Amino acid sequence: MGVSRKCVRTWIERYNAEGEPGLVTRSSRPHTTPTRTSVEVEQRVLTARAAHREGPDVLGPKVGVPARTVSRILRRHAVAYLRELDPMTGEVIRSSKQTAVRYERARPGELVHMDVKKIGRIPDGGGWKAHGRDNVKRVRVNGPGYDYVHSLVDDHSRLAYSEILPDEKGATCAAFLERAVDYFAAHGIAHIERLMTDNAWAYRYSLREVCAVRGIRQKFIRPHCPWQNGKVERLNRTLATEWAYRQVFTTNDQRAAALAPWLEHYNTQRRHSALGGKPPISRLSPT
Repeated sequence: MGVSRKCVRTWIERYNAEGEPGLVTRSSRPHTTPTRTSVEVEQRVLTARAAHREGPDVLGPKVGVPARTVSRILRRHAVAYLRELDPMTGEVIRSSKQTAVRYERARPGELVHMDVKKIGRIPDGGGWKAHGRDNVKRVRVNGPGYDYVHSLVDDHSRLAYSEILPDEKGATCAAFLERAVDYFAAHGIAHIERLMTDNAWAYRYSLREVCAVRGIRQKFIRPHCPWQNGKVERLNRTLATEWAYRQVFTTNDQRAAALAPWLEHYNTQRRHSALGGKPPISRLSPT
C-alpha cells in the first residue's frame, strides 16, 4: 500500500480503540511538551516587549532567552510586528511601505544615507509626556518650535552620526556633512564614495561643493519614494523611539544632552538585527 508498518499499526490501534472516527486526520502535535518554555518566562518576554518595544535580537539577552524562542513566544501570543506599531504609542497601525528588494553595500563608505528628522522642542518644565495632555496648555502661535536632527548612516556598517541643529537650510546641511565625514574618518571610514539623499533643495544644490572637494558622488531617490533611503529613515525612527521619546525630559537641553551618549551606545553596544546581533562598530577596522 506504499505506507510504513508503523503507520499501518497506528491506524489499526486507533480503529480498534475509537472506530472509524479514530481514522480522521488529526494534528501530530504531542499531547505533552515537557521542554516548552514556562508560563513565567513567556510572561516576562511579553512584559519586556510591551515595555521596550524591541525585536527578538534585543529582547533575548535582556530576558535571558534565545532570540528564536522570543520570536516563537511573540508569534504564539499573536503579538504584532514592530513594523505594524505606532513608534510612539505602541498601538497597531497600518503597515508602512515595504519592499522585497533589500541590499547592502559590500564595504564601509561605499554608500551613505543622509536625512533630517524634525521633532518638537520641549518647553521648560516638560510637555504633555511629563504632565499629561489634559494638564498642558497648548500654544497655537509662537510655541517652543522645532529641532532638526541631521543624520548620516553608512550602508554597510550602519555607523551613524547625528546632530541637533536649528534649521535645515543649505549652509547648515553642508556644514553638517563636513563634520559627519570627519566623524566617519575618525572611525575607520576614510573615504565616502557615494551619498544618497532625498530631493530637497538643500541637498540637491547646497552639497555640491562639499561633495566635489571630498570626492563624493551624489545620488538622489525617486520623488515620493522615501523607502529608497530606508536605512536613514529607519535610523530616524530608532532615534525617536529610543532617544527622543523613550523617557520623560523636563527641558529641551536635557534631551539634547542625551543624544551623544545614546549615539555612542548605538554605534558600539546596541545589537543590530541586520548585523547579526552585533553593533555597527563590529564591521569597522580598529582605529
